[in-house]
Amino acid sequence: MNRKQMVRKIMEKPELKELPLEDIEMALSLCFKKQNSDEENIERTREVLHKAYGAFGSRKLFTSKEKEPEWILRKHMSTRERLLHYREIYKKILKNKKWTILDLGAGVNGFSMGFIPKQKYIGIEGIGQLVTLMNIYFKKQKYNARAIHLSLFELEKLKTLITKEKGQKIAFLFKTLDSLEILKRDYSKQLLKEITPLVDRVAVSFATRSMIKRKRFNVNRKWILDFIKGNFIVVDDFEIAGERYVVFKER
Repeated sequence: MNRKQMVRKIMEKPELKELPLEDIEMALSLCFKKQNSDEENIERTREVLHKAYGAFGSRKLFTSKEKEPEWILRKHMSTRERLLHYREIYKKILKNKKWTILDLGAGVNGFSMGFIPKQKYIGIEGIGQLVTLMNIYFKKQKYNARAIHLSLFELEKLKTLITKEKGQKIAFLFKTLDSLEILKRDYSKQLLKEITPLVDRVAVSFATRSMIKRKRFNVNRKWILDFIKGNFIVVDDFEIAGERYVVFKER
C-alpha cells in the first residue's frame, strides 16, 4: 500500500474523514515504520490523530445541527469545564473591549458566542464537521462570525487570513499548543513567533486538571511559559476551573 492509499484508508474512519490532509500526512510520517505492517502504521496514525484532536468529544456532535449551544459545549471535553465560567473568562481576557477574535483550533468554542454576541469571531478548525456545525449556528443566530476549515500547520495561509482582518485583533489558542506538539515538536514556538506580531493580543490556555478524573496534574509547561515570557510581554496570567490562561502581546 503506498502513502496515498494509506491516507485514504486512515480517512475511512468517520471522525477522521474531514481532517486536513496536511495533518494526516504529518501524523503518518511521524508514525510510519518500515518494519510494521500497513495496518499497524494506519492504526498508530489514527491513534495519534485522535490524541492530537482531543478525541473529538462526542461523535453525537457530528449529527447535532438542531441542538442548543449549551448541549454542544457540554459534549466537547475542552469546553465542558469552561461552560459555567465563560463570562468571567471573557471579561478577564477581552476587558469589555471590542475585538476581532481569531480562535485557532476552535473546536466547538464558537458556540460560546452567546456570551460575547457583539464581538467579531473567526474560528479556525481542522475538523470539518465542527466547522459546518459552527457556521450553521452563526447563520441562524446572525452573529458576525464564521468558521474556516484550515490546518494550523498551513502557516502562510493562516498569516494571510489574520493580516486581512481589520480592527483590534486577539488570537485564542485554548488547549491547542499541546495538540500541535504531538504532531510537530516546537511548532508552538514557531506559530507564536509568526502570529503575535500580527495581532494586538494572544491568549493561550492549558489544562491544569485531568478532564476525566478532575485531579490536578503536573505537566511541564516551563518550556513554553519561559518562551512566552522571554519573547513577549505578559499582560495577564490566571487560572479558572482547571484551566490556566496566559495573555500576552508583542514586545
